[in-house]
Amino acid sequence: MDLMLTGIAPTFAKTILMSLDIKELLTVTFTLFAIIDIIGSVPVLISLKEKMGGIRELRATVISGALMVLFLFLGEPFLNLLNLDKKSFAVGGSIVIFILGLEMVLGLEFFKSEKDIKAATVVPIAFPLIAGSGTLTTIMSLKANYGETSILIAILVNLIIVFIVLKSLNVIAKLLGPAGLIAIRKFFGVILLAIAVKIFATNAPGLIK
Repeated sequence: MDLMLTGIAPTFAKTILMSLDIKELLTVTFTLFAIIDIIGSVPVLISLKEKMGGIRELRATVISGALMVLFLFLGEPFLNLLNLDKKSFAVGGSIVIFILGLEMVLGLEFFKSEKDIKAATVVPIAFPLIAGSGTLTTIMSLKANYGETSILIAILVNLIIVFIVLKSLNVIAKLLGPAGLIAIRKFFGVILLAIAVKIFATNAPGLIK
């Protein structure tokens, strides 16, 4: 039995690899990497970690991955069940991103759950910073043009990158220093505001009747 399993496992892995389109996999992986933009989220993640006293890196990564996989298979039916559409979902996520951007630029505090690491792991870290509305709607869109296997592998690769970045926040903070963190935080705060405005402007027309 063990010999059979030993022979089946490499054969199964080889079959999957042969069925993959490497170009397709790279395209999907880099698309998700650009949309998730975990590098650009470093300043706000450091800020949240300082306020909360820590981040549950593995929990945030797992929840983000679960959301991505959920929306890959059940995204549109789930939104339809709630009588929502992609545009409404995207607009809601853009508002949260906008508030985070204001926090970074103005130095204000809107999220009052900073001492509750467990709650903040879900909002705003897992959603919308990592698995935001843009990421989730992009995954649903990719499904129309690419295979589910490629998308799943791309999600896994990006989750590994996300986990590494989350675990390295202290190192990144030390490298940048207090002044560097303030400057980058404000810069990326403006970037977040711009992203939120773009998402809102793209999806808001037609929602208000």
